Amino acid sequence: MTESAARLSGPVRVVGAGLLGASVGLGLRARGVDVVLADASPAHLRLAADYGAGRLDDGGVEPVLVVVAVPPDLTGRVVAEELAAHPAAVVTDVASVKVAPLAELQEAGLDLSRYVGGHPLAGRERGGPSSARADLFVGRPWVVAARPENPRSAVSLVESLILDLGATPVEMDAPEHDAAVALVSHAPQIVSSLMAKRLTDSPDAALALAGQGVRDVTRIAASEPELWVQILGANAPAIVEILRAYRDDLDRVLVALGDVDASGARRTIAEEIAGGNAGVSRLPGKHGQDRKYSRFVVMVEDRPGELARLLHELGELGVNMEDLRLEHSPGAPFGLADIAVLPEVVHRTVNDLTERGWRITG
Repeated sequence: MTESAARLSGPVRVVGAGLLGASVGLGLRARGVDVVLADASPAHLRLAADYGAGRLDDGGVEPVLVVVAVPPDLTGRVVAEELAAHPAAVVTDVASVKVAPLAELQEAGLDLSRYVGGHPLAGRERGGPSSARADLFVGRPWVVAARPENPRSAVSLVESLILDLGATPVEMDAPEHDAAVALVSHAPQIVSSLMAKRLTDSPDAALALAGQGVRDVTRIAASEPELWVQILGANAPAIVEILRAYRDDLDRVLVALGDVDASGARRTIAEEIAGGNAGVSRLPGKHGQDRKYSRFVVMVEDRPGELARLLHELGELGVNMEDLRLEHSPGAPFGLADIAVLPEVVHRTVNDLTERGWRITG
C-alpha cells in the first residue's frame, strides 16, 4: 500500500473482529485512521486489539463509518442495530451475500439510505484475528452494492474505505453480485470440497502420486464448514442453477466414458475439455488484463536458497514473471517451478536460464 494520506478521517467502527474485520482495522490503522472495535466475543476483541487492529470502544466517540464484519446470518440484524445506534454514520458490511441481508432489512421497514452493502473478494483459508493482515485487500476487487436511495456522499465514504485499504471498488447491485459470486466462488467451493472428499479413504500409494492438478482443484477445500453452510444457504438459488448445468455436463462425460467406443463418445469428451479451455481463457490475467502467457518449467534443487536464486536471476535477466506455481513431489530431491512470462520473452528467458545452468523440463 502507498503511504499517501488516508481518504477517511475516522473514527471508523468495526463490528466483528474476525479475519475480515481485524484486517480492515489493521489496514486502516496502518494509514493512521482511528478504529474502534466491537465483537460479541471478548477474547476475539482483545486479541484483535492486541494485534493493533484498533482500540476497544469506550462509547466516547461517534463513528463516521461502521463496517459490519459478522457472519452472513447475523449481518442484517447487526446492520439494523448499528443504523439505530449511530444515526449520523454510514453503515456498510463485508458479507459474501447481498440479497438476503438487504431483504431482511427492507422487510423491517427501515430507512436504508445510510446503508451501502459491500463485499471484498479476499480471504484466507484460516480465520480469526490472528490470521488478519493489513494488506489482505490490496489489489482485490471490492463490490459496492449501492442503491438509488443512497446519497452520493454515503457511497463515496464506502469507496474511500475501499481505496484506503488498497482494493478496487466495483459497482454491482445485490442480485448481480450474488449471481456473480455463485459462479466464481460459491459453486467452485462445492466442487473443490466434493473432489477433496474423494481423497479421504484413498490409498496412501495413490496420494503419494498427487501432483499440482489435484492440489489446484482442492486448494480451497480446507474451509470452515459452519461459515460455508451460511453462505451457501443464503445464495442457494443462484448456486443451484450453476450446479445443475455442471451436473448436465458431468452426465454427458459419464455417458461418454461409459462406452468410449460408442459413436460420438470421444468427440463429447473432447468438446467438454475444449469448453473448459474456452472458459478459463476468459479469466482476467495479471492486473485484470486478458493476456495469454507462455509457460515453462524449471527444476529447482531441494536446498536452501535455490528458489530465491532463480527469482533473483530472472530479475537480472530483466524478465517480469507473470505467475509462479510450485510442485514438490514427495521424496524427490528437487521441485518444479512452473513459470509464466509474456510470449515475446519466453525463448530468450529459457535460453538464458539454460546457459546459467538451470534445467528446463517444459
